[in-house]
Amino acid sequence: MRLGLRVFFGFFLIAGLSAVLLLKVFLAEVKPSVREVMEDLMVDTAHLLAEVAADELAAGPPRADGPLAAQLQRYARREVDALIWGLRKQTLDLRVYITDASGRVVLDSGTPTAVGQDYSQWNDVARTLRGDYGARAGPYGRHDGTVMVVAAPVLKDGRTLGVVSVAKPVASVQRFVARAERRVFWAGAGLLVTSLVVGVGVTLWLVGSVRRLRRYAQQAQAGQAIAPPAMPGELGDLAHAMDDMRRRLEGREQLEHDVRALTHELKSPLAALRASGELLQDELPAADRQRFAAQVLDQTARLQTLVERVLALSQLEAQVGLGERQHLALAVWADAQIERQAARLAQRDLRVVWTARDDARAPADAALLELAVGNLLVNAIDFAPAGSSLELAVSSTPTSVRLSLRDHGPGVPEAVFAQLGQRFFSTARPGSLVKGSGLGLAIARRVAELHGGRLAFEAAAPGLRVSLILPR
Repeated sequence: MRLGLRVFFGFFLIAGLSAVLLLKVFLAEVKPSVREVMEDLMVDTAHLLAEVAADELAAGPPRADGPLAAQLQRYARREVDALIWGLRKQTLDLRVYITDASGRVVLDSGTPTAVGQDYSQWNDVARTLRGDYGARAGPYGRHDGTVMVVAAPVLKDGRTLGVVSVAKPVASVQRFVARAERRVFWAGAGLLVTSLVVGVGVTLWLVGSVRRLRRYAQQAQAGQAIAPPAMPGELGDLAHAMDDMRRRLEGREQLEHDVRALTHELKSPLAALRASGELLQDELPAADRQRFAAQVLDQTARLQTLVERVLALSQLEAQVGLGERQHLALAVWADAQIERQAARLAQRDLRVVWTARDDARAPADAALLELAVGNLLVNAIDFAPAGSSLELAVSSTPTSVRLSLRDHGPGVPEAVFAQLGQRFFSTARPGSLVKGSGLGLAIARRVAELHGGRLAFEAAAPGLRVSLILPR
């Protein structure tokens, strides 16, 4: 199972269970809470009615046509139409009955036939007569559902004359309970949906970050020197740690490879220098001494060029971005490099021919572009036969600018095109078994990569066409 699905299912399980448990707790608390509030109000009502009934009960049992009974009957006949937080109340549901000090009913607003019955065993009456808080819940009279009953003592001059009980059916507040339950349910459902949306967002962000790290690791494994992805927090620290590790590993492996290749490259000029130095120690004719001294200078220059290119390429490979970019025309830069190589071109009797010239511009680092174009020209001069020509072309598309340079040398087999541009990979120069270092093409290739472009090779028959392609 993919990481994203695992994270999402884990979040969904936690959020779902939490939401279900919270809903169950809230829904289980709604009804008891409403009953508690209703009981609190009924306690106040019972005590109020107990004070109202005290004088009449002290004078004797209330009569069916007495003032208190008449008031209760008028209460029962009252019309009410109240909108309570969106719910309409159109009935009065309180029922009042009064018992004397022995627990017998002396007045009942709901069931007049109950007068005279003994309620002394009912909790509301029995507990109140004992001086405790009296209340009960259960079926009563014509009500099919549960009825809550709360009682209060009727006191006069310190004596308990009886008990006033107030009854109210639980069904009368069921609408409020149901509405509260619905609101809690939909609020919980909304919370669950919101949590899932947040979970999806967090999962997508986490998976996206991990995929960026994976893509970076794959590109680093493929040998691409790219900057680590910018990410916040621990993931950013991990990206930089991976980049440091990549640099250390690449540096160690590259160092071992470069030391072996550089040692091989140094053998020939050092051997030539040693041989020339040993011969120069002897008495030689002036012509021979001049020839060996020139060979020393030539090999010294070769070593100097090799060292300079190794240093330049090392700096480029350690670089992860460009400096200041300018919109430069490749054709103009190519002309400047041709002027710098005029002496070498004349020495080899080479001429440069423009086959296409487009003055389109591309954003580039001027110093790096000069380095790349210069190395391409030097490489082409080395491999071009004396007296031949170099074909130079600059063309453009809506997305790129291409500088192509062709020599008329022996060319390179297409099978090794993929290796061109690698450190210390080269083919033999014309008329010689001596190979170049391959660093010139490696430098040009790295410059192209830093610009987001590439170095392309094409068999020209005869010769080789090398193209520096930069994005516009």
